[in-house]
Amino acid sequence: MKKDTKGVLPLQDLRDLASTGAIKASTVFAKGQIQPASLDLRLGHRAYRLRASFLPGARRTVTERLPDFEMHQIDLTNGAVLEKGCVYLVPLQETLCLPDDLDGVANAKSSTGRLDLLTRTVTDQGTEFDRIPRGYTGPLYAEICPRSFSVLVRPGMRLNQLRLRRGQAILNDRELTTLHGSDTLVSGGPALIDDGLGFSVDLRPGAKNLLGYRAKPHTGVIDLDRIGHYAPRDFWEEIRSTQDYIILDPGAFYILVSREAVHIPPDYAAEMAPYLSMVGEFRVHYAGFFDPGFGHAAAGGHGARGVLEVRCHEAPFVLEHGQIVGRLVYERMAARPETLYGAGLASNYQGQGLKLSKHFAPPDPT
Repeated sequence: MKKDTKGVLPLQDLRDLASTGAIKASTVFAKGQIQPASLDLRLGHRAYRLRASFLPGARRTVTERLPDFEMHQIDLTNGAVLEKGCVYLVPLQETLCLPDDLDGVANAKSSTGRLDLLTRTVTDQGTEFDRIPRGYTGPLYAEICPRSFSVLVRPGMRLNQLRLRRGQAILNDRELTTLHGSDTLVSGGPALIDDGLGFSVDLRPGAKNLLGYRAKPHTGVIDLDRIGHYAPRDFWEEIRSTQDYIILDPGAFYILVSREAVHIPPDYAAEMAPYLSMVGEFRVHYAGFFDPGFGHAAAGGHGARGVLEVRCHEAPFVLEHGQIVGRLVYERMAARPETLYGAGLASNYQGQGLKLSKHFAPPDPT
């Protein structure tokens, strides 16, 4: 590990940190837990049902604040249901003892976001969700709030992920324009570069006029260990139209897809940032990490469109084809990962288009 190189730490550096104790775990690290540019975080054996989401605040620990908000405890050992609309806090199996030159950012994993399962990382003395301060030493917690579906969870499940980085290596617009010129960061439309790489929503009527999916309000429980198990029709309404726009309903959750196909070169990572709220009454994305090699030819990809997790806010809102809804912020890697996303890994979403989470069987062909 080169200690003077700025950027996001790759797989091999994360592995080194685990071997030296900067990243610790209460159980042996699982196969595939360390990704090309991130570390999956695993649920512990106990959950706390909260009456409200909270941050501990400066100079206070989560353990000190927990009695103020805890309602009851839940043993996850044999599996337990986290109910829709409730807030839970789960101690994670991983803890950190970071050197002074490293900080981190966390985010929900792709499948977590596509289930509308709001998952955020909390630290001691934390004043922000999903931010790990430089040199942090202490435990990690996942705050979990199922928004659309109740879910069955067990210890060891991976709902969120952590990136560690040394310094700031975010590309400015000039550098991003140069990179696009050499690596073609998006296809399927022009590159809109303005404080990151903008992307838009695809609402062109395609095969059988399917534009996306809307979560049904009353469904059964989803066991997060069951892959390809559930029939989409039991949980999702298909949005079909011959028009190139949809009207978002307040409080509803949608799965849509970007118009552009995204490429992440091997020496870079990216994070999806929500677009400014002034463009409309909606939020895009819960899961925002794009690993090196996503959609890129070096990892066998030919571009992969970004799946958009959309929630409308106070008022119905018309979302039209080609409307800019978010941006990708690119950041240099401290080194190229030994393995890229989609290259020899069980990467569920390489080459994706409009796609539900991995828990659902392919949609009916009719």
